[in-house]
Amino acid sequence: MAIDIHWIRDNDSLVRHCAQWQQLPFVALDTEFMRVDTFYPIAGLIQIGDGERAYLIDPLTIDQWQPLAALLEDPAVVKVVHACSEDLEVLLRLTGSLPVPLFDTQLAAAYLNLGFSMGYSRLVQEVLGIELPKGETRSDWLQRPLSETQVSYAAEDAVHLAEVYTRLRPQLSDDKYAWVLDDGAELVANLRREVDPYEVYREAKLAWKLSRAQLAVLRELCAWREREARARDLPRNRIVREHSLWPLAKSQPDNLVALARIEDMHPRTVRQDGEFLLELIKRAGSVPADQWPPAVPEPLPIEASALVKRLRALGQAEAERLGVAPELMLRKKTLEALIKSGFPDGPYQLPDSLRGWRRELMGQALLDCLVTAGEQP
Repeated sequence: MAIDIHWIRDNDSLVRHCAQWQQLPFVALDTEFMRVDTFYPIAGLIQIGDGERAYLIDPLTIDQWQPLAALLEDPAVVKVVHACSEDLEVLLRLTGSLPVPLFDTQLAAAYLNLGFSMGYSRLVQEVLGIELPKGETRSDWLQRPLSETQVSYAAEDAVHLAEVYTRLRPQLSDDKYAWVLDDGAELVANLRREVDPYEVYREAKLAWKLSRAQLAVLRELCAWREREARARDLPRNRIVREHSLWPLAKSQPDNLVALARIEDMHPRTVRQDGEFLLELIKRAGSVPADQWPPAVPEPLPIEASALVKRLRALGQAEAERLGVAPELMLRKKTLEALIKSGFPDGPYQLPDSLRGWRRELMGQALLDCLVTAGEQP
């Protein structure tokens, strides 16, 4: 069946359509973008599905995004997406707004125990019995005109996403529907939080192996890399490669020859920023001890793996009781943060990352499990 496709290529048309969409209970939302040599995604197409038609919004010909921002922020219209983290970045960059409330069909599938982290094509096949053509994800979405295949692919995404929502929504209990929206709200909240460049070093590989003095250097390197990636609109690895950060902080080279010998150091980085990096390392290496960052905690020792298994089993049992995908219950980082809070002898504290319904349903049981484990000989 041919899809009813409507193009929106000017500001006035966007105003009219956004006003119409704000009268609907939901809209399906998707984006196509390019992100090859840039830090920020470049929007190539915005797709809206209303359950019957596909609307393709051309971001190359529209420059007034307030109507779409108003739709995104309208609490009366559910925004339906699938595995949307990058779509959210596109929308925030383009409109300055993020969608609320947010219904992610990938999450909904997990809450219905259809599968965890299901790809879109597989979900459409599972729910609608439709086999989608191979994706156009590697296409150039900034070219004009778009090919017929690109247009068809983009329109099908919007139409089928709306159909998937209308099938999944009635299968969700009130509790599970609320949980899908809660998880969607958390995705949006995480993106709203501006990453502090001076906190990035905590996530760097092997940071826990560095002394506090070396961490002071790593902190400056990571902060500078983050700021420059944003300012130059380049991928982080085009500023300094990930695998070069740790050896830079560890060995702290003081000349260009030594800098060029650092593991995975790109010659372009040495040419463009070598002198600056040497000065930055020298400055950071001479800060007084009272300004060093705290040590980064070591990974959990092997002895803690039994505790992780016990907690995970608790989560799996609860998932089985609720009829949801077990991976939804307790994220690995949350379990590790919980155990690190008191290993090996306690007392343990629930981490901030365990929030909402998970904290209510699982929080006390997790703490009790750790107490019981500590009492065993």
